[in-house]
Amino acid sequence: MEKGRFAPSPTGRMHLGNIFCALLSWLSAKEKGGQWLLRIEDIDPGRSRQEYADLLMDDLAWLGLEWDGEPVYQSQRSDIYEEYFERLKQQGVTYPCYCTRADILATQAPHESDGRVVYKGTCRHLPPQPGRVGATRLMVPNREIAFTDGHYGEHTVNLARQVGDFIIRRKDGAWAYQLAVVIDDALMGVTEVVRGRDLLLSSPQQMYVADMLGVSSPRFCHLPLLCNREGQRLSKRDQSLDMENLRHRYTASQIVGELACLAGLIPTPDAISAKELLPVFSWEKVPKEDIVVGCW
Repeated sequence: MEKGRFAPSPTGRMHLGNIFCALLSWLSAKEKGGQWLLRIEDIDPGRSRQEYADLLMDDLAWLGLEWDGEPVYQSQRSDIYEEYFERLKQQGVTYPCYCTRADILATQAPHESDGRVVYKGTCRHLPPQPGRVGATRLMVPNREIAFTDGHYGEHTVNLARQVGDFIIRRKDGAWAYQLAVVIDDALMGVTEVVRGRDLLLSSPQQMYVADMLGVSSPRFCHLPLLCNREGQRLSKRDQSLDMENLRHRYTASQIVGELACLAGLIPTPDAISAKELLPVFSWEKVPKEDIVVGCW
């Protein structure tokens, strides 16, 4: 069975961009007759709050985006992550890293990574450092990974040049996104991941982790970002477009209709339910360029 998923972080109230992703993820899964799973990505103990998890679930239900089964909380899955983490350590492909972000930025030349921070492997060959605690990085080979994104087409990424060794466990012991998401998607049986195009480069990283762990990778389908008038992608700082404000000013069907129009699914932003959009949903209608959101 086809399985999509929505995996928000409960670090604040959801905004219009989060809902845009949730809506298209739900439509893509349900249009295929599949399930849509909900995972609460609360592995950052310093920022995650149960109150935000409760609010986002209430917002999804209010919008008519019902999920299948019980929500999965990453904070309750540490033992599972530990087991797979040990598998990687036993393969000899991990090492402790003591570099700060400032250290890493100091090694970057502007032309080297097209604005991306690519770790140079500074700590890869360090001898043991008793008493020091570092983050754990996964070594990547000089290998190209090719994949076909469901919306943006063919991509090829060289892991060493464009990604670099990346963190799978933070210095404070918290699990990194790139490890936890791979394990969860595989164990939950997720077949399709719909998310913003800012995470395109995460796809080859996650495919590599999946390969190292011997688990399957889902299909990836990335979306254009919703941006403000300054061209900056929406964030939880854009409080005028968060769900607390939007629910005071619009009905659920009005919000869904506005987003459906932005996605190219309907010609005008008429009020409509998510279920009513299923017959007209098509990835071919969704724009590839980022979308500027005006006044709401």
